[in-house]
Amino acid sequence: MLLLGFFLGLAVGIGIWIWQQVQLRHYLGRVLQPLSSGSSKLVLLLIPRLQREIATVKQQREDLQQSLQTYEELLDFAPLGYLQVDEENQLLWCNQQAREILYLQRWQAGQVRLLLELVRSYELDHLIEQTRDWQQPQKKDWVFHPSCDDAVQMPKIKSLCLRASSLPLPNGQVGVFLENRQPLLDMNQERDRSFSDLAHELRTPLTSIRLVAETLQSRLDPPLDRWVNRLMQEVDRLINLVQSWLELTQMEVNPTMQLHLEVLELRSLITSVWETLEPLTQKQHLSMSYSGPEHLRIKADPGKIYQVFLNLLDNSIKYSPPGTSIQIQANILSIPNNHSGDRLDNILEINLIDSGLGFTEADLPRIFERFYRGDKARTHASLPANNSLGTILGNGLGLAIVRQIILAHGGSIKAMNHPETGGAWMQLQLPEVMTDSTI
Repeated sequence: MLLLGFFLGLAVGIGIWIWQQVQLRHYLGRVLQPLSSGSSKLVLLLIPRLQREIATVKQQREDLQQSLQTYEELLDFAPLGYLQVDEENQLLWCNQQAREILYLQRWQAGQVRLLLELVRSYELDHLIEQTRDWQQPQKKDWVFHPSCDDAVQMPKIKSLCLRASSLPLPNGQVGVFLENRQPLLDMNQERDRSFSDLAHELRTPLTSIRLVAETLQSRLDPPLDRWVNRLMQEVDRLINLVQSWLELTQMEVNPTMQLHLEVLELRSLITSVWETLEPLTQKQHLSMSYSGPEHLRIKADPGKIYQVFLNLLDNSIKYSPPGTSIQIQANILSIPNNHSGDRLDNILEINLIDSGLGFTEADLPRIFERFYRGDKARTHASLPANNSLGTILGNGLGLAIVRQIILAHGGSIKAMNHPETGGAWMQLQLPEVMTDSTI
């Protein structure tokens, strides 16, 4: 009886399968019925081939689903956050890192919601819109202030410095990689605090050593006094290094430093700096050429802006071959106002160009970093061997201080190599420029 039931079930199953095959053939016959009814045999011959093609497509679909799952697992394990939105800025998918960075606890996989509802970051929303409109990869740094529905947890949530790299995808979608830069900034701030504390502690013993050296200097006769003179030079160099470090740290902590702005005449300022450096220029037989509108005036802090040109001209003098000229070119640029496109702002552009060896491509991006000095980019190989100027070395903080002062004035500075002279080319841009017609 049991065996009879088994064969009966098998027969029913085979019958159902045969019926499905017949129905499939009839369906495909109707869909692919040719214009001539006499070619029905040809259609029946095509059915097995179509079945094989359907099986192939089904296998490819399974392979693609498997690949997609693998990529999602890789992205979920990646140390960077990643999210993807559709053409209406609805969040389609994000990995675990993005959930942690953006505090996306409310979002569940498969849930489609507007990104701006989940993440109150207009900077991120604007970046995505810009990427979609321009169809170009974009980058943006900003401070993200997370929102939280739980009032108890709010004091524990800290703002984060984020960097986003976005790229356009098909069908109006946009993918965004997120990097949490806050740990790196915290580490740098801790390092700066440690160095600043060390610099403060070094000032007192260095001052004491210098007082002792001054006392010995007045009591020793040649040739013994040369050792004390050497000691004085090294102590002064260390004191200058400590003071420069403290000054740079203070400017970085407070970018909008307290500036005492005054109206200054540009050419008179540059001439005054050049006269200060005249002992160095005479040894090298260097000259300075100035070109630009007469009676240019800028609104700046006299002491700080004097320090900018002193550092820049000092560097150019050190690395210029003997008998060459250092060029200073001033131009007034008119650019649209950020708040009112109808109004133009006057920007002062100053180009300082020497005829030295210039910078290497590897050094250019790091010129304004503290303590960075290229090994071969700016050397004294072109100076005579007996020239004492070649022994004058900076402390690696001059250009970093220059950059901070320019930023505090609302300007910018960049380093390049001049195509004609081959030497260093420093380009400064400063606002608040005035001419006789605007005064």
